[in-house]
Amino acid sequence: MKKSFVTAAFAATLLASPALAQTQGVSDTEIKVGGLHDLSGIFAGFSVPAVKAAQQYFDEVNAAGGVNGRKITYIVEDHGYNPTKAVQLANKLVNSDQVFAMLLSLGTPHNLAAFKIQDPKNIPNVSPLSAARQMLDEPLALHYAGTASYYDAIRVAVRWMKENEGSTTVCTMFLPTDFGEEIHAGAVDEAKALGMTYGGETTHKPDDADFAGALQKLNADGCNLVTVALGIKQVITVLGTAKKLGYNDMKFLGSSASFHTAIAKVPGGITDGFYAAAGWQDLEARAGDPEVAAWIKAYTEATGEKFPGTGALLGRSAAGLFVKGLEAAGKDLTPESFQKAMESLDFEDKIAGNKVKMGPGDHLAADEIFISKIEGESWKTLASTK
Repeated sequence: MKKSFVTAAFAATLLASPALAQTQGVSDTEIKVGGLHDLSGIFAGFSVPAVKAAQQYFDEVNAAGGVNGRKITYIVEDHGYNPTKAVQLANKLVNSDQVFAMLLSLGTPHNLAAFKIQDPKNIPNVSPLSAARQMLDEPLALHYAGTASYYDAIRVAVRWMKENEGSTTVCTMFLPTDFGEEIHAGAVDEAKALGMTYGGETTHKPDDADFAGALQKLNADGCNLVTVALGIKQVITVLGTAKKLGYNDMKFLGSSASFHTAIAKVPGGITDGFYAAAGWQDLEARAGDPEVAAWIKAYTEATGEKFPGTGALLGRSAAGLFVKGLEAAGKDLTPESFQKAMESLDFEDKIAGNKVKMGPGDHLAADEIFISKIEGESWKTLASTK
């Protein structure tokens, strides 16, 4: 009897072993993926088209038989840029929907809060719509960032602005969140490293709409370069207000969170002259590339939109990266096989216009930084770290 008891206990242990248990979110026919998005808040301009583009690509992949015989189901939830709601929705996706991975989740504080739920369940977080350095916090095995961080991009761009535009006094307008603090820290640290003056800052709420007083303060502080970490509409309002106030010598610099088609396309040249530093290139100038043109055609036909904007570019790029990882992982899909596959990727991402390469200890897909400026209601690439 004792021998039988030991054998039964050993068998039960094996059955409970993670190595033998079925991978969460993966069946013989399906891979479930989750996404925490801002579909109704200040960054809806990123999330809404990103979801459309990712889903359009997954529809193509599924129609062709899926990945290793499995169809991709993308389950999207709207947190409205509310971190508390993001936690609730992360719990739903991880513990109720039981997704295999999270893809394109938007927001720095939102991802950081969700990590506390995702990481203990061994859920990979892929290409979040956040370029904060914390997206690659430990456990690195579960975290995969799409492009260079806000912090690194702002530092590179501040240096470029000093060398090429004669900027001398740096200031910051930002949301006092994990996201805003990244841009703020990058501006402060690079100004110090270059011997520039850091003139000061103003902090704002996500629903702020009047920036006249803040701009008057920064002008009085002698700021001739203002880094911004605000919502899309807020950035447009800041640029329009600065022009109305006659602050023509004050230049504005955004991170990838401001490198958006909607900001460039404001009529009347209101946003012309705005700079941004991001880990990808604007799509418009590359529309003639065959691979890019084919995607633009597929996206516009599927959505009825005239042209895919920045959010769509990021959604399609991330979905493509994710599918390549799934393909390389093979039929036996686990977080471990997915990690090994992602660390083997090395390719030119024609949609984003950057180079993707990862490896053990390196989960940053693309580390290039592109500095762009709005001219004639279009983004023009000025420089890159290539």
